[in-house]
Amino acid sequence: MTDKTTTAERTSILKDGIRAAWPICLGYIPIGLAFGVLAQKAGLSPLAIGLMSVLVFAGSAQFIAVAMLGTGAGIAAIVATAFTVNLRHLLMSSAISVYLKGLHKRWLSLFAYGITDESFALNLVRFREGNWDWKRALTVNHVTNAFWVASTVIGGLGGALIPAHAFGIDYALMGMFLCLLVYQLRGRLYVLTGLIASAAAVIISLVIPGNSYIVTASVIAATAGLYIRRRWPRIARGKGPR
Repeated sequence: MTDKTTTAERTSILKDGIRAAWPICLGYIPIGLAFGVLAQKAGLSPLAIGLMSVLVFAGSAQFIAVAMLGTGAGIAAIVATAFTVNLRHLLMSSAISVYLKGLHKRWLSLFAYGITDESFALNLVRFREGNWDWKRALTVNHVTNAFWVASTVIGGLGGALIPAHAFGIDYALMGMFLCLLVYQLRGRLYVLTGLIASAAAVIISLVIPGNSYIVTASVIAATAGLYIRRRWPRIARGKGPR
């Protein structure tokens, strides 16, 4: 990764990163194919699908953008919605930035580009466990990126042969997010925070139009989780009150 990194070290970094990334890559393949099919049905060419995956690289925002294209929404509305949905990356970046102190800005920029829900969850767990560094985390980010882009383009090429709602592909992205949530539930506090986020998202979505409920519910849940951890530490540790 740098001039001071030997060939053996580079090989070790790549192997560790690929070994950690392959479960995400396997998950990206069906979801990327699903997105490619849906995007092709919305009128995008394989080239446009590939460019969207490279420039946006955010599955949920891309699915939303394609859905809005299908309903005839304007470019400004699509961009604003995608920007709002992707504001959650501020929260993820803030959480993982503590492990990237002192990193040069050019590497930070490259790292920031590759952060997704899946790579964030995986790298955060690895950083907490130790024996993980930014180079291996960066490898995870961009190996998964390559799989995502390739899968979406292949889905776009084969979209004409696959019905839009076949094989339950509309549920693929939601299913992967649910799996990621389950892996993050490491105690009672996490369950409570998840429930608060879910309830807040549903309530806010019914009151306020648009997709602002995603970020708003995340902030509310994170604030509530912090308050619970400080106010009732025994509950946060998974122990009930006396």
